[in-house]
Amino acid sequence: MPVTPIKTLTEFQAIINSDKPVVIDFWATWCGPCRVISPVFEKLSESFAGIDFYKVDVDEAQDIAQEVGIRAMPTFSAFKNANKVGESVGASPSSLQNLLETISAL
Repeated sequence: MPVTPIKTLTEFQAIINSDKPVVIDFWATWCGPCRVISPVFEKLSESFAGIDFYKVDVDEAQDIAQEVGIRAMPTFSAFKNANKVGESVGASPSSLQNLLETISAL
């Protein structure tokens, strides 16, 4: 599944209310580590069919970043039924992989 950008807080709230797990990449264009991990996130989205993948540019959607409490980029937050069920901070492929494996079992 491709990684879909989220542009509005309303769209974000509808997405996280799904009963299907979702993982969201909170990133910024000026963030070097974000650009490094982005292709890894894209590739992993092809391997986890039971998870929907999204991304939020924290500069373009500050209200979403504030709602989630994002303090560092990149941050990967996982949600299911409007609840945060996991998080990985930083550009660590192994940490991201572990997060995805954990939430795919939900």
